[in-house]
Amino acid sequence: MECKWKEEAWKFIQEKTQLNNERIGVNFPHASKNKHYDLEKPQWWTAGFWPGMLWYVYLGNKDEKLKLTAEACEKEMDYLLTDTELIDHDMGFMWTLSSLANYKITGNKDARRRALLAANLLVGRFNVKGNYIRAWNAWIGKDDNSGVVIIDCMMNLALLYWASEETGDPRFKHIAESHGKMVLENFIREDGSVQHMVVFDSETGEVLEKLGGQGFAADSAWARGCAWAVYGLAISYKYTKNIEFLNAAKKTAHYFISNMKDRKCPVWDFRVPEDGERKYRYPDSSAAAIAACGLLHISELVSEYEVSLYKDAAESMLKTLYYECATKEDMEEEGLLYHATGHFPEQKNLDIPIIYGDYFFTEGIARLNNEKLVFW
Repeated sequence: MECKWKEEAWKFIQEKTQLNNERIGVNFPHASKNKHYDLEKPQWWTAGFWPGMLWYVYLGNKDEKLKLTAEACEKEMDYLLTDTELIDHDMGFMWTLSSLANYKITGNKDARRRALLAANLLVGRFNVKGNYIRAWNAWIGKDDNSGVVIIDCMMNLALLYWASEETGDPRFKHIAESHGKMVLENFIREDGSVQHMVVFDSETGEVLEKLGGQGFAADSAWARGCAWAVYGLAISYKYTKNIEFLNAAKKTAHYFISNMKDRKCPVWDFRVPEDGERKYRYPDSSAAAIAACGLLHISELVSEYEVSLYKDAAESMLKTLYYECATKEDMEEEGLLYHATGHFPEQKNLDIPIIYGDYFFTEGIARLNNEKLVFW
């Protein structure tokens, strides 16, 4: 009986994804409004999550329609790899879940080429003064973003670690590990909470300021940022075997778990005042889905005596998401999970389904149903 909910959840994901494939097709969904996903351009940072979902469901049921859509989405993104002003550090998210997933599953040589090209472009964003991978380009006017780094980039490093293994060239790994060590020093706090944004002087490497970013305040604990750290640090340990990464992954995991406080979903920032106005206390199911995948990753890297601590916590989070947040009673709703919060400070996409929450829920449930392939 214990496994029944996992099988039900996977069936729900497969059925809704196949239905969504007919509705969404070769597009790039982001946030669901009025039951339908709005669509972004291929250059938007979330472009990889829809093909990533398609690939996981394809692994489970071998529906060729899903494979064809995923491959077509990847081709739609192809032009971006020839224009560095259209892409930023999130090419890790974008091409890990599209091209790299494709290559790992099918052996497609074009997919391999795209993934390696993306890895080379990502390496080009590394600044030796400060040992960081620059986050964004100057998207707005003449803004200087050359020193901006965000915790999310820990997930992008997976593409670099893979590129080193695939090519036998350690430079990719060296840069990824250097960025990771910078994160240990500047983003992970003593209590396990996580800084979202750090700004460096791009000429000297000096830390200029630490900002709240998408969090409630500069010293707060944005839940999704904490989740990125849990998973991203575990990935870095997997590839480097640097124990500092595993210790930091555990520390951030313990912070995340303890701050759930028996909630169905984590609040979008763990340091939103408890007595604050209700309008501030939005949930974020996407943070729970990401953290759960990170906890599953940690459970595969620790000693046998620790496995249950992390795996049980991951299963508990995913089970709660399925029973409390899944859209299983409404097949008209394209999103899989209610109650994600996109960008609270900008008041965008609050308490709705969001594609990255759906992707990590899909990955987590697939892994609980014994899928061994991980794209990161």
